[in-house]
Amino acid sequence: MSVATKPARGRWTPADVLNREALSRNAVPVMFVCLCTAGVLCSGRSMAFLTQEAVIRLARNSFLVLSLIIPVTAGLGLNFVIVLGAMAGQAGLFAVTHYKIPGMPGFLAAILIALPLSVGLGLLAAYVLNRARGREMIAGMILGYFMNGIYQFVFLFMFGTVFPVRNPDLVLPQGMGLRNTVELKYMKYALDNLLTLNLGGIAIPLATLAASAAACVAIRALYRTKLGQDLRAVGQSMHIAEVSGIDVDRTRTTAIVLSTVLAAIGQIIFLQNIGTVNTYNSHEQVGTFAIAALLVGGATVVKATVGQAILGTILFHILFIVSPHAGQRLMGNPQVGEYFRVFVAYGIIGVALFLHALERARRR
Repeated sequence: MSVATKPARGRWTPADVLNREALSRNAVPVMFVCLCTAGVLCSGRSMAFLTQEAVIRLARNSFLVLSLIIPVTAGLGLNFVIVLGAMAGQAGLFAVTHYKIPGMPGFLAAILIALPLSVGLGLLAAYVLNRARGREMIAGMILGYFMNGIYQFVFLFMFGTVFPVRNPDLVLPQGMGLRNTVELKYMKYALDNLLTLNLGGIAIPLATLAASAAACVAIRALYRTKLGQDLRAVGQSMHIAEVSGIDVDRTRTTAIVLSTVLAAIGQIIFLQNIGTVNTYNSHEQVGTFAIAALLVGGATVVKATVGQAILGTILFHILFIVSPHAGQRLMGNPQVGEYFRVFVAYGIIGVALFLHALERARRR
């Protein structure tokens, strides 16, 4: 009678791929691969077009998605507070536009201006979330709404009055409040055009991708440090971490501040590619779409990796690219695809939270 043996480490068979547990762990990425494949086939667009759009979206969105990883590791869940970092990044862009700083100097100046703002907002967010243990996600979401009100007040009523800005590119004709749309004409594509490779007719923004790659390397390197080990320990059990002598509140504060700073830089990278800032709306959906992309890659409320962030960004935005075209061909209305992708963005977050609640109940 023969005895079944396990495959040697590092080798796998087709049977391993069909393993039920592996499929259940990766159900979301597998589902989105199927959805993307169906969308590509239904869209009727060429592979060159889809590849170009996917590269552009990966370059401009991946940094924002990567900013979510550290808080998940520290047990803070899905960090809706990155919207505060996006606000800080936009403030840096407004300052650069006001002073007319062009190109890469303007890009770097925007980051330098956003850094202290994002650190301050990160400290505020950490103060709130440390007092909302176990309810960090909903507290972060509500804090984002509250700070959005402060943001609207500052840029709609204080600019031109408290802050004597008279730049017609920024201020409304009545002399108070920023314009609804601010054109980044001095630093549009500042990072994208720094180093570009044309490969088979597809323009690849190497500098922008290199910035995301540097963030990936930095995050992985962080986990090899003492701080990284503390983040993991706090994420696994705050009680055991406290008993071990780790300052839990300080570690969680560091995670939130780092995430907020990365989000500020990510928003600047995102908007220099777009070329315009929708003053009162550009930051509002940052958290929702970045979190949805992270979850599409197979991340959960308690575990997220760099690979999942990159995979999720690719799959989520391929679906965004093909949805309107597929809706046009199948239904004769591209708006159907728009509704579908918004539904997917919110739906995937809801499903992830539901599965997390089931898992916690099962463990109890």
